[in-house]
Amino acid sequence: MARGEPGAEVLRRWEREQAQLRANVIEEDTEEWQKDSAFAGLERVGGVDLSYVKGNDTIACASLVVLSYPDLKVLYEDCQMVTVSAPYVAGFLAFREAPFLVEAAQRLQEREPGLRPQVLLIDGNGMLHHRGFGVACHLGVLTDLPCIGVAKNLLQVDGLAKDELHKEQIRDLQTGGDVFPLMGTSGRVLGMALRSCNKSKKPIYVSVGHRTCLESAVRLVLSCCRYRIPEPIRQAARSGGLPTDNRGACLSGLRGSGGEEQGAACPAGLTYDPESTSGSTCPPHRGMWLLSQGGRKRLSLSANLAPGRSCPEQT
Repeated sequence: MARGEPGAEVLRRWEREQAQLRANVIEEDTEEWQKDSAFAGLERVGGVDLSYVKGNDTIACASLVVLSYPDLKVLYEDCQMVTVSAPYVAGFLAFREAPFLVEAAQRLQEREPGLRPQVLLIDGNGMLHHRGFGVACHLGVLTDLPCIGVAKNLLQVDGLAKDELHKEQIRDLQTGGDVFPLMGTSGRVLGMALRSCNKSKKPIYVSVGHRTCLESAVRLVLSCCRYRIPEPIRQAARSGGLPTDNRGACLSGLRGSGGEEQGAACPAGLTYDPESTSGSTCPPHRGMWLLSQGGRKRLSLSANLAPGRSCPEQT
């Protein structure tokens, strides 16, 4: 389990760092493609996610994916198992998770600079935050990428609440693309509630992270939604998922040409052998790989094979 809540001095230091970085946030469009109604010129959209091992809030898989735009095909994936030492403190999520996501962006820049995303969608909030500087802002400033915060639940700050008025506003979202502003008691619009698809009545909460205006952020998020959660974030979460198959097979989001998951397989091509008599199972392989027309090209792999189980790539 993560360590206990940090002391007052640490929290004050984190607040000071947030305030310093907050001064660098750009709340307007900075890219030419953002000015086009169809986002002409946008070719790569990224998504990040940190998925924790069930029952352990210190072991997680940090995932970064890059999708083509507008067809939303996976071009690149990076999954790394990490040990999270900083505790969760409301309003300071970035100090717990952002370092691993920044490292993923740096690995991409070093290994495949041509696949650097032109915008990142973050599973979390941006300016919809206690101090106007959520994880999407934090990551945007540190990577200098346009970033958008997309949250599944309303962060109740500046007078925003899940009250009857909010529930009524949600009921008024009749179809995919409908929105209502999230205006705090300060009079400032902190984000937008967006019904992202017709299939789900639950909204998502979009906020500015960095180098985008709110209107562009909402339009882009909507264009990336096939389901409730936008594809870059959904694919990052799938990519970082740990094995759950009752045979122990590694089900970490391997996709076929049609985008469907392939059971009993892992991203590096290591497969579960149902004929094995060793009693071992496919371990949770993790590494970085690149998707191409010819399939997945493994760039690196770190795996702990179960006793008596050999790696198919080494046989």
